[in-house]
Amino acid sequence: MQGADKGHSNRLDGHDLRVGIVQARFNDELTSRLAEVCIDELLQLGVNRKHIEHVTVPGALEVSVALQAMADSERFDALVALGCIIRGETYHFELVANESGAGVTRVSLDHHVPIANAILTVENQAQAEARVEEKGRDAARVAVEMANLLDDLL
Repeated sequence: MQGADKGHSNRLDGHDLRVGIVQARFNDELTSRLAEVCIDELLQLGVNRKHIEHVTVPGALEVSVALQAMADSERFDALVALGCIIRGETYHFELVANESGAGVTRVSLDHHVPIANAILTVENQAQAEARVEEKGRDAARVAVEMANLLDDLL
């Protein structure tokens, strides 16, 4: 939820972390901005630029395949999924939103790697534009926090 009280974490030290980012190019202006904000926040959290790998795929349904390849490589402490699905006039919105989300979750659980899911699912362009900045930052923060948590737990 936009503007929600997310609490506070002390686990936001990105030094020594390797982060992979998969960005869907569909709605490229929005997803490129998501990526830019996310990368900027990762850098602010101490992740070294050379430890951030950013790839693009055609659309939200392809994100999970690239995430799976990154997870299979075992080179990353956390992954980030970026995309933007805007409701249209057909059922396609529900299909893409549901399946992309399920794919991201499946990769995370199957590989025990945290994935920050910032694939926006919105009603219109204005809602997407209103969420890009916050969701891009949130994705970076979630990736770093969860990588540190899993490091402590495993």
